[in-house]
Amino acid sequence: MGTAAPEPATVDVDARIPAPRATPRRTAVRAASRLYGPLLAFLVTSAAFCSAWAARGTFPFGDTGRALNDQANQYVPFHRALWDLVHGQAAGDLLFTWRGGFGQQFLSDYHTYLGNPFSWLVVLVPRAHVDLAVFAITPVTMGTAAALMTLYLGKLHPGPWWQRGVLGATYGLCGWALSDASYIPMWLWGLVALPMLGIAVEWCLEERRWPGVALLVALAWFGNFYTAMMATMAACVLLAVRMLTRDMTGGLGVPPDGVWGRLRPLWRAATGAGTGIVLTLPLLLPSFLSSGSAQPTEAAAFDPVRIEIFLSGMLPATHLWGGRPRLYVASLGLILAGAFVLNTAIARRTRLVWAAATLLVVASFQFPPTQYVWHGLAVPNGNPYREAFVFSGMVVVVAWLSLAHRPRPLHLALVAALLVAATFVLRRTDDFGGWTWPAVLGGGAVSLLALVLLSLGDRHRRLVPVAAALMIGVVFAESAVAAANADARRARERWAKPVATSNRSIGDHFEAVRGVDGWPAYRTDSGAPQSSYNDALALRSEGPQYYSSYLPEATYRALEPLGYGFKNDGRTFFGADNPVLDAIFSIGARVRPGAAPGTWTASKFPAPPLVTVRTGPFTSPHPADSVYARQENVLGTTVYQVPQVTRGGSASEQTYAAACAPGSEAYWFSPALYGTVSAGGAEKPLEDQMTGVTRLGTVPASGRVDVTVRTRTQGADAGQHPLGCLDRAALDTAVSRLTAAGATRVDVGGHSIGATLPPGADRTAVLAVTAVPGWQCSAPAKSFHGLLSVHLPAGTDKLSCTFTPKGLTPGLAGGALGLMVLIGATVTGARRRRA
Repeated sequence: MGTAAPEPATVDVDARIPAPRATPRRTAVRAASRLYGPLLAFLVTSAAFCSAWAARGTFPFGDTGRALNDQANQYVPFHRALWDLVHGQAAGDLLFTWRGGFGQQFLSDYHTYLGNPFSWLVVLVPRAHVDLAVFAITPVTMGTAAALMTLYLGKLHPGPWWQRGVLGATYGLCGWALSDASYIPMWLWGLVALPMLGIAVEWCLEERRWPGVALLVALAWFGNFYTAMMATMAACVLLAVRMLTRDMTGGLGVPPDGVWGRLRPLWRAATGAGTGIVLTLPLLLPSFLSSGSAQPTEAAAFDPVRIEIFLSGMLPATHLWGGRPRLYVASLGLILAGAFVLNTAIARRTRLVWAAATLLVVASFQFPPTQYVWHGLAVPNGNPYREAFVFSGMVVVVAWLSLAHRPRPLHLALVAALLVAATFVLRRTDDFGGWTWPAVLGGGAVSLLALVLLSLGDRHRRLVPVAAALMIGVVFAESAVAAANADARRARERWAKPVATSNRSIGDHFEAVRGVDGWPAYRTDSGAPQSSYNDALALRSEGPQYYSSYLPEATYRALEPLGYGFKNDGRTFFGADNPVLDAIFSIGARVRPGAAPGTWTASKFPAPPLVTVRTGPFTSPHPADSVYARQENVLGTTVYQVPQVTRGGSASEQTYAAACAPGSEAYWFSPALYGTVSAGGAEKPLEDQMTGVTRLGTVPASGRVDVTVRTRTQGADAGQHPLGCLDRAALDTAVSRLTAAGATRVDVGGHSIGATLPPGADRTAVLAVTAVPGWQCSAPAKSFHGLLSVHLPAGTDKLSCTFTPKGLTPGLAGGALGLMVLIGATVTGARRRRA
């Protein structure tokens, strides 16, 4: 038997060449250099956006209100509620809030309105400055999105950090961010999610960091599932493009050829995405189920805009009115992206695949079936082009691939000329932006000059800093102008008129509410006029005011028949200064405007406890379709006169006359009319369904009540029974009876309520809470005219109820399973590396 040949000697190549010692300082410098590009992108993006604020003189750079539409009505109040929750001053917890809507779920609202991780910045400032922190979330989130896009571009192709930083800023300052989502903190997280998921795609292709992939997906979906869903779909497009354009012949970090080698990244992406989404189930599943039980809205079918309007949305600094697409990025990005298809330094297959994918994505925005897919198979309620940031992101990616392969000046000039020609053709499009020509001609010229100087930089190194300064400057200036233009034009729309979220009057209103707070012995209603649709959250009161996409249909069906005003198809409720409703919902204090403008007065009055008792059925003797009869059915006694009215006048000036007991209080309810109502010399506004039951005044000694309604509503009147006259003595007796028979002790937790009641016979306990899904009580719960109630057998003197959002338990189980998978994969990977 022969002897085995000796193994060839191995030579450590690295050992022959002394490597520089990796000193801590050198390592720190290298790590810092990787952050230069993201830091540049962050600074350019946030500074450009804030410069637009300063130019407009808006808060905090001036006296003009900063908040518009839902920013004032939802986001600032919800962030104030988050501040209260973290600082232990909330009436409720993460699952439930007792403030607003007479008690509502809070977990879904948290996931939807407070999911942006930067929302937690508000807890670091005094409560009086929460609105300023909310405004700061916008530039911080946009800057973070730009920084992450810079990192993602570096993973697609290497290149100078400052060039990647500039193009990252064009993404952070895209038209969707400036014109659509700049005031919506949670949607802006989608801008962050897209490059974050792009990085996850690259990790899948490199077959490394699978736990990191799952965590990035989870972070995207924890922030906001709506835009995260769009970003996830975009990531699928990016994965497909990268799989089609990637060299699969082997090499470092590249899988070998073969079916499994090509499918392995897909498997890693699918399992990583699935695990990441499962991790969010404790928030995602309750939100999904809450959406299903929410008051439905009548969203219109998707109607694509005309093609010339759609194309106009791609021009820089263009702000189109209403629900139209804002697809643009700065001129620098557009010119580079256009030169991509002409750049022969890039492989033909790469150019074709990226160009085709980008065109298909933007075309899908105009096709109803694919639009529904982008929006989660739902009809968009509001702007139907909420996924526009996906197209802008792909344009920036293509622009970077073009820049990284040194486009020719001739190609760049040709694309710039085409951009000018397109602007000329589209100049007469509806609401063509006034700043579009300066952005195209001025910004385009400077961008072209900078790129030409950069192309000459190999021979003349001094030109590179000049090109860098021009590129940074043009993106900064053009984007700041675009942001200011979007802000100015949007402010001209009635729905977007900026309002104040903090001033002396709002501060005094808050202090007046705090001065009469008595929760949980009674509720405090912050009254009207409201500074936001969510004043109960913003001012720490417990009235009916609430505005949420998750407001349950059960709440609408409970409050609307009783005479509370509402809008947004029933997802927004307002208060009503009516003592019968106060007695039903245990309101024992109210704030009203003072004699001087901007001042407030508060008053207390007797109110039953949160838990009262009904010993038998009661049916009002008044007409069943009267709001006053419905109130009496819930109260359990007769306290109104509902007289017959005689109608006269004209269609625009209607008169009504009726007779009531002298000294009683007259109330009016006409949800079909918009205008004014006057009686006894006093005039009050009517805003159809937004106006609840309204007090007219004391009935005179004659007993005659004359009402005049001036209205612009065509073909409508006040109905058969608009007038009700309240007997205050009868109401006082009813309140005393409910108090005497009601709970002697009420204990309210974050999402629970318990009560001790006087002993008695068979009866029903009624809780001053709407019977929304999720309540579980010590005895079977049921609805009592829309309120939560529990049957108490004889001898029962205690009850307890706990609210658990639907889907929370299975969501927690799913999240725990996802966490176990993640931990298992992490431990297994660590063991393999050690082996």
